[in-house]
Amino acid sequence: MTRYSLAACIALALASNAQATSVDEELAALKARIEQLETEQQQAKEQAAKDELQAQESSVKFGGAVRTNYVYEDYNDANADRGGDFDFDLFRIDVSGNYKDLIFSAQYRWFEYMNVVQHAWVGYNFTEQQQAKIGVTQVPFGLLTYASNNYFFSSNFYLGLEDDHDLGLNYTYKGANNQFDFAFYKNDEQGGIDGFVSDRTDRYAYDVVGIRLDGEDAYDAPSDGYAAGEVNTFNARYAHTFAFNDISVELGASLQAGQLEIENGTDGDNVAAAIHSMINYDRWNVKLQVTDYKYDVDGMDVDRIVVAAYHFYDSIPAEATTYIANLAYSLPVEIGPISNLTFYNDYSLVTDKPAAMPDTFMNVTGMAISAGGLYTYVDFVVAENQPFIGGTMVGDGDTNTRFNINFGYYF
Repeated sequence: MTRYSLAACIALALASNAQATSVDEELAALKARIEQLETEQQQAKEQAAKDELQAQESSVKFGGAVRTNYVYEDYNDANADRGGDFDFDLFRIDVSGNYKDLIFSAQYRWFEYMNVVQHAWVGYNFTEQQQAKIGVTQVPFGLLTYASNNYFFSSNFYLGLEDDHDLGLNYTYKGANNQFDFAFYKNDEQGGIDGFVSDRTDRYAYDVVGIRLDGEDAYDAPSDGYAAGEVNTFNARYAHTFAFNDISVELGASLQAGQLEIENGTDGDNVAAAIHSMINYDRWNVKLQVTDYKYDVDGMDVDRIVVAAYHFYDSIPAEATTYIANLAYSLPVEIGPISNLTFYNDYSLVTDKPAAMPDTFMNVTGMAISAGGLYTYVDFVVAENQPFIGGTMVGDGDTNTRFNINFGYYF
């Protein structure tokens, strides 16, 4: 019995030892698995952080718009007899993004009658306050981004002095209360007088394309030898914002000076200057601007300059003074999908033209409606000698009216 019991004890001890060894191995394996899972989890966190950082450092965004337009013109008998016309306006694609401090943006527009680049540039953010761009950029002049609230801009747009875009370099410093812009444009967005384009009238913003000779119609193409282009243009703009309790006031000044390259070799130049103010109080906004410009051509007494945009030629005075006075009120609402209504009255005057040319004025009373991605302008325009309102800047026409609704969906 004793021997049997001793053998049993030895067997039991051996079995227990084997079982303990097995448990130790399982614990070791479990510990190793836990360590592996923790390592994988840490690697996943690090990769997620890298992905998030890369996403912050690099991004590409696409957008665009589709717009249609209803118009009733009292100066167009056929249009008035039909009760107005409803037409396709444009389709556009926007792309923008960045890689670290490198930034880029471009916009291309398709109209029924032309396709154009509105802007296309690359840039670099040196600091949070300093930025530089190269490409087709907005010319820093006067009120920015626009000197208007309505669909038709101000009269300055048709003189090439509002929302103009040219090809060159642009530097911006923007502090807490001030902004300085300096730009050099080698030529217009089409490459100047000898740019490789099929039609010099296919452009978004108005640029000089020729010298208008005596006896020519306002809408004629430039005569042989008198095609022209803007070259070597410098822009400088400074604006300072003053804060007074609930009122902010921006005061600024702009200067533009450049040359005209004329096909026959004649030298020309141009200069423009403006002072502006923008006042914000509660929901009210006031925009004010005075601008003076002049084009000179050596050896010629020039009264009219040929400009082009939107697939046709037109003419502007070789010199003039312009005035802008706009008032707007923004009203948040909850009317179905409508979130905001902006009511405005924009007034432009172009005066002091050469050769006793009559003044141009344009008054736009309207409302902008925001509803998600849908943005609608409803404008009633009264104007005289104003492009797109039955006239030209160098004309002597009647006072005309136009009722316009522009429907735009932005995505």
